[in-house]
Amino acid sequence: MIVRLHPDDRMSQAVIHGDTIWLAGQVGEPGEDVVAQTRTALTEIDSLLAEAGSHKSKILSATVWLADIADFEAMNSVWDAWVDRDNPPARATGESRLAAPEYRVEIIVVAAR
Repeated sequence: MIVRLHPDDRMSQAVIHGDTIWLAGQVGEPGEDVVAQTRTALTEIDSLLAEAGSHKSKILSATVWLADIADFEAMNSVWDAWVDRDNPPARATGESRLAAPEYRVEIIVVAAR
């Protein structure tokens, strides 16, 4: 069985299949700095994982896209305070042009239920 959370015509915010949860890329408010956008994205991740019956301690992998890799340390300052240090996920970070120039960071996670 496949469960889709908050679907619209284009995408779902989360898809659950068996004991695996895939989240759509989460972003912050356009125009905010990377620290604020990272906080917002991680808060959304917490919320979606809870709705799906999971928690950040069960994140298997995370992909972080930054509009400017120079924001790496600022993003990490928020990530490091948020991540479950006893259960850190596999993670990749790269620089990419995001959906709109006002976005500084997008975070995509896959988690276990």
